Amino acid sequence: MSRILLLGGTTEAGQLARLLADAGMDAVYSYAGRTTYPVDQPLPIRIGGFGGADGLADYLRAQAISHVIDATHPFADQISRNAIAAAKATTVPILSLHRLPWQPDARDNWLHVPDLQAAAKALPEEPARVFLAIGRQHLAAFAERPHYWLLRLVDPPAAPLPLRNAHAVIARGPFTPDADEALLRDHAITHIVTKNAGGTGAKAKLIAARRLGLPVVMVDRPALPPCTSVDNPEAAMDWVHQTRPSRSLRGV
Repeated sequence: MSRILLLGGTTEAGQLARLLADAGMDAVYSYAGRTTYPVDQPLPIRIGGFGGADGLADYLRAQAISHVIDATHPFADQISRNAIAAAKATTVPILSLHRLPWQPDARDNWLHVPDLQAAAKALPEEPARVFLAIGRQHLAAFAERPHYWLLRLVDPPAAPLPLRNAHAVIARGPFTPDADEALLRDHAITHIVTKNAGGTGAKAKLIAARRLGLPVVMVDRPALPPCTSVDNPEAAMDWVHQTRPSRSLRGV
């Protein structure tokens, strides 16, 4: 029998959860717990961490997990590293379901940087008006810069933000280019900082930036250990079917 652990939190994870549920597969959807009100899923849900790679390996054994699918955010690199290590330790097949990164075209003005610290240094020395589209986990990297910060968060912040001059908009995507263009105009934004998450749900701000001729500081994805990868839920389902044990080999 197959029992699948789906490490989720993305649009693609939700789409795969629906495919798994519709196929009647035994699967559990795991949220990291960073969102106060996670989206409901058609699978049993667990919320919270596992206690590192060793804790995740223990969970795989205890729950008789036969497959791991890592459909977390492309920048949730620690859980991805832990998942790869735990799968190796338990010989459980693992798949990475990560959407393709965004690619600029000739109309875009992107500056690629390797991490958030480099992104903070890439902004002007003089005060600017920055749409800081990176979530709420790593704002401290920008705390010493003298800019106006526009943030867009899924949940209202539970504590004061570590930025002196910040305005937070509470909203959940997907977003539209027209609405994001209006948002950028309303706040007189001069620069955008974002992670290269890929996908369509958050691409609207890049289209809006292109229309307005705004520079984008683009944080490239972290490098991860080798892992079998696909970029869409249908391909992930194909992988599950291809790696399930043969019924005849099980004596059924």
